[in-house]
Parts: sequence; C-alpha cells; structure tokens
Amino acid sequence: MGALHAGHTSLFDHARKLAGPDGTVVATLFVNPTQFGPKEDLSRYPRPFERDRHLCKTHGVDFLFAPQDGEMYPEGFSSWANETSVSRGLCGGSRPGHFQGVCTIVLKLFNICQPTHAVFGRKDLQQCAVIGRMVRDLNVPVRLVLGATVREADGLALSSRNAYLSPVERSLAPGLYAALQSARAAVRSGERRAGVILAGLKKRISAIEGARLDYATIVNRDSLEAVDTVTKNSVAAIAAFFGSTRLIDNVDLM
Repeated sequence: MGALHAGHTSLFDHARKLAGPDGTVVATLFVNPTQFGPKEDLSRYPRPFERDRHLCKTHGVDFLFAPQDGEMYPEGFSSWANETSVSRGLCGGSRPGHFQGVCTIVLKLFNICQPTHAVFGRKDLQQCAVIGRMVRDLNVPVRLVLGATVREADGLALSSRNAYLSPVERSLAPGLYAALQSARAAVRSGERRAGVILAGLKKRISAIEGARLDYATIVNRDSLEAVDTVTKNSVAAIAAFFGSTRLIDNVDLM
C-alpha cells in the first residue's frame, strides 16, 4: 500500500532473485479503501508516491502498477472475494470486513498482473494465511513466497504505520518485540504450555507504558487456530495500540 520501507524493498530484492536476469518483477501500489474500517486511517495513510517509485526502481522492479480507486472499483462495483476460516479471529475479529477487502484487491491484482510468484512479508501473519487459503481454494495459478520480517535495530517490526508514533511511543514500541522474545525464551527453556506462555506474554505487554493490547494469542501457523501445547508450527501473535496507532507482530516459538 505504499509508504515503502526496508521491509518492502527486501521483498522486491527477493522477487528479483526469483525472477533472475531474464524475468520480470512487478510491484503493485494501491491504498485499498475496502480494507479500511470507518474509523481507521485511510484519509491520513501516507502516500509518498515519488519516493516509492524511486525505491522500486532502485530495487530491481521492472514495472510499477499504481492504479486509481476508480480503476479498481468502478461505479456499480458489486463482486467480492472472501475467505471465511483463517480470516476469523486475530485481526479479522478486530477489523470486520478487512479481509474481504484484502482478498478482493489481491485477487484483482493477481488477475491483472498474472504473476507466477507473489512475495509477501511474514509480519502480516494472518494476511499470508488468508491469501494462501484463497489461492488454494480458488485455484489461483500463483506460488506464494514469504519473506522474513525486517526490524529496526531495537527490534520494532518495520511498518508504514510506525510513522504515526510520537517520539515517546516510538521509544516504547520495541517492548512488543521484547515481550514476544520473552515468550520464545520460555519455550526454549522447556515450557510448552501455551496458557502459561500466553499469560507471561500478556503480562509483559501490560507493563509497557502506553500500550493497549488488542489481542495476544498462540496459534498454529497454517490454521491460525489457538493451541494448548506449543509445537514447531506454533506462533505467538500480537496486536497493540499506542495511541491510535495499531501495531502487529509475531514470532515463531520454536
């Protein structure tokens, strides 16, 4: 959705390697209005188009597709794609209608660009699961490739919304990743009871000044169903607000 940062450019670099010297890399840039709720930040979402275009060019992107709202949603638009299993709970529970907007725009972009591979970032855990399920269920001929979460030196996951944080909030926000790391440390110390690990995670987040927890959960990476016992496919995922800015993050626990 633009306001590109090093997390996005790492995905461009990954795509460039996949495509090789003779392949073509396309980036799509569209601030999708249908995935924003009525009280969310569509109107103030950053749109530094010229800067974004330059970053695309310098990271191996051959074509940048940046349509206008009316091109993607013409007058009378009434057809939607939706996923109804892994989109429940987590961000889907907090943001009704969000993933219908995501599925619809991603399917439209796949149909327009017709990629062989599509590279997404692991930070958006549920988005990756929802798109993966849609691709499987609707026989979309594209292979999804997931890139690692890119972080600031202090651990904060890169996000375009980080720009909304005040200096004080920005100094406190890395506490979210520290809390996730504490959950992973508990697992590495031998704890496998998800309830115990989750209680510790929530306690750490509640101690962060200014943080307001939206959710914290331990789930199976593929199904996004909550687990009782941590296994190699378990992920701790959180969403929290600093002021009006909502941040998400997740880590593999094993």
